[in-house]
Amino acid sequence: PHSSLVHMFDTVRRNFGSCDFQFTGLTNNGAAWELDRAAAQVSLERAVQRRQPLILLGTAFSYVHLLDHLVATGRRVELPAGSRALETGGYKGRSRTMFRHELHALITERLGIPQSRIVCEYGMSELSSQAYDAVAEGTDRSAGANLQPSTFNLQSEPKRRIFRFPPWARVQLVSPETGQEVDEGGTGLIRVWDLANAWSVMAIQTEDLGIQRGKGFELLGRAALAEPRGCSLMTV
Repeated sequence: PHSSLVHMFDTVRRNFGSCDFQFTGLTNNGAAWELDRAAAQVSLERAVQRRQPLILLGTAFSYVHLLDHLVATGRRVELPAGSRALETGGYKGRSRTMFRHELHALITERLGIPQSRIVCEYGMSELSSQAYDAVAEGTDRSAGANLQPSTFNLQSEPKRRIFRFPPWARVQLVSPETGQEVDEGGTGLIRVWDLANAWSVMAIQTEDLGIQRGKGFELLGRAALAEPRGCSLMTV
């Protein structure tokens, strides 16, 4: 009930969701988030039967749970054209870890959603704003819209995804050795200044690594030996 990520998804449901919106997260006896795999599969198959485009919202580890279930049961769901997937990242030790392009390739293979229709979000409990990604300039976001999952190359070259915050937030990438902002193309820790944090601290220094890309950044992942953290770990 206190997870900011669950609150965000519920806000999306109230404002944009249809009457048959379904939340398939549950907590186990250890108060850890899990996916109700059977309920998720029923929702997916219902969307296929109705030929109704579906928007999937989930953490990276929830997608791994779903995709591993589909692989184990030999199922592949071809979601209707126009379907989208929002992936918020973060494995938090809840599943095996995958490179982002491998996860997205498996989403395409098992759910029929092309990579051009997968959106990534970067956020955290301590921030009121989130960053969303875009495929690097010069690439066609519609490319692959008609790609058949059976012919998708899981080893294909990953497309660069650049994350950007809304105008009221700023991101800096700083050297972990000097604390100074890195140059364009340099790697550093992600620091976020968020004016929406009206009742909290304005700047957050993370332990996430990124590459400076103009006014945005390319996300690399957690720094070595950094503690797993995140709102998807918080259930009580």
